Amino acid sequence: MSRLLDAFETTVSPSYRIFGLVDTSVDTYSPNADRTKWLLSARGMVYLQVPPQVIRASVRVESWSTAPPASDAAWSGAQDVEVELPGGELALETIDGGRQELPLVLPSSGLYKMRWQWVFNRERGQFTSPLAGISEPLLMPPGLTEKMDGTDQYCLIQIWRSAAGQEDVSRA
Repeated sequence: MSRLLDAFETTVSPSYRIFGLVDTSVDTYSPNADRTKWLLSARGMVYLQVPPQVIRASVRVESWSTAPPASDAAWSGAQDVEVELPGGELALETIDGGRQELPLVLPSSGLYKMRWQWVFNRERGQFTSPLAGISEPLLMPPGLTEKMDGTDQYCLIQIWRSAAGQEDVSRA
């Protein structure tokens, strides 16, 4: 049974249409990634592309013992990614704002899965896709307005050890 280990909530101001969750032990850079995908990832970092209309985003980061239960909320988008977190200490990062270290407890360093889910504030008007080659308006389902707290976007990031990472630890 999956168990919530820790959680942290904050607000970020994305810059250059991205913000990311990074391992503080890694020198971050702009990952050489496929700009047609929402999540841009490399060792120690995952960045979310956001619409140009997003000025402030509410973010909740959760650490779980295993894969968390699926959310029944309606999201504008969701994507899972696997990433190595070599130091296990995390920060939210924006290009202009730098790093904001998170007081979030991870069991250890290693290979983790992340589930990123996001929704846009319907009261702020229409949002357009930041993805390369796509200029259409984005899906904005109702609900989760209480999570917005006056921001343009709400993002839930859930993190748990991947099965491969747990096997590696048990062999050591």
